[in-house]
Amino acid sequence: MADDSTSRFQAGQTGLIVRVPDAERAVRTWRKQFDPSARAGVPAHITVLFPFLDETRIDAGVRSTLADVLGKHSAFDLRFERCGRFPGVLHLVPEPDTQLRRLTKVIAERWPEAPPYGGKFTETAPHLTVADDQGDAVLDEFAANLLGKLPFTSRVSSVDLMAYDGAKWQERTSFALPE
Repeated sequence: MADDSTSRFQAGQTGLIVRVPDAERAVRTWRKQFDPSARAGVPAHITVLFPFLDETRIDAGVRSTLADVLGKHSAFDLRFERCGRFPGVLHLVPEPDTQLRRLTKVIAERWPEAPPYGGKFTETAPHLTVADDQGDAVLDEFAANLLGKLPFTSRVSSVDLMAYDGAKWQERTSFALPE
């Protein structure tokens, strides 16, 4: 999820994320300043699928199907030991990422009209964005600082459905992953 304040987001957009509260201490300062999704209310997270369906399409049936699909996947641990880069983006790399990829795949297969990132990329890599739309010097500084805060492990026990209301992202439903 990204934006330059909130203008990249549209009211009614939704996304599915896994929260990574254990990352907040390490990334909060940079995310607040350099990740537009943080300024729009999204906690430290890894995107499972964005954009998902327009909020007007999310009814009890969609929620029930999401619960069924996600309920077939167990909770799991992620370890964050290193930073990664995309052009202009610094992120934390979750390892292993197999279960995250599997979640994205099964949801995208169930709702083919909602491909990851709108189909913009041929392949997507699970990641936790720290800073977006920054130059290499800034990202180098952040990465050097983050190394002292790594590694850490985080338990993934749910997937959250988030919706943009025109001003902020809000959690609509949280789907537990069985232990």
